Amino acid sequence: MTTPTDSRPAEEAAPSSAVEGSGHGMRWHWQDLDYASIDAEQVRGSDELFLLLCSASFMESGSSTYTRNLIEYFADDPPVAAWLNDQWEPEELQHGRALKAYVQHVWPEFDWDAAYADFFSEYGKLCTVEELEPTRGQEMAARCVVEMGTTTYYQALNAVCSEPVLRDLTWRIRTDEVQHYKHFYHYFLQYRQRDGLKRWQVAASLWRRVAELRQSDADVALRHAVSWRFGHAPQDYEAMSKRVFAIMAHEYPVELAVRMVMKPLQLSSRLQRWTERPVAALTRRLLLQ
Repeated sequence: MTTPTDSRPAEEAAPSSAVEGSGHGMRWHWQDLDYASIDAEQVRGSDELFLLLCSASFMESGSSTYTRNLIEYFADDPPVAAWLNDQWEPEELQHGRALKAYVQHVWPEFDWDAAYADFFSEYGKLCTVEELEPTRGQEMAARCVVEMGTTTYYQALNAVCSEPVLRDLTWRIRTDEVQHYKHFYHYFLQYRQRDGLKRWQVAASLWRRVAELRQSDADVALRHAVSWRFGHAPQDYEAMSKRVFAIMAHEYPVELAVRMVMKPLQLSSRLQRWTERPVAALTRRLLLQ
């Protein structure tokens, strides 16, 4: 299946309605993917691709835990709580099911359920309400960073793989994540005005979340995928992690990532353009080192 393209910036345009993406009317269903047609020989020999897919499947499958925290945090805002419960959580869990099914089809010898249980025993302890931002507007800004991370992750993953079913799957997930970003940004604008957030408060939340992107939960997922697949010692994990990161770094959409992170700052168009270029150049240099 040919991967679709979207020439517009990913964060632009209004978000799709909740009905379109709700648990009862999602844009696609993981059971509809033609797993039987997967060309396993294209991907089975890549340890790096296995780790990218497996760790992503762990993270997506554990989304119900932090969704519960967000729903509790926004409990007195029914539209937000309803969207989180009816649209965001079902789509995140579907991503996990689809990725799990792909991993199990290509690597049937891998005990995904046992590995995930081990991962979740550690990951679940990290998902607490206390980890959320001090105000709801700031949390929405932080959510924009998270959705930027997933959007760019799956876009890069789509670029590094050639197996048709996987390319189809990763682009479907990427498209969902773009919609999630749009919704969180829409809610952020409402809370920014309602709470009278200052730009420095938004910047602080963005910085905190960006600093966590390659730490904590993502690191836990990759570490457990390595351990259960290869049984490597910690020093071997570090080497494997660098190999996995290097593959993605060359295809990572840096400009898109910078634009999506900076959008909640509400800079003028001129200042946004002036700032994006050096930030993108620095980010690309750090990625490729």
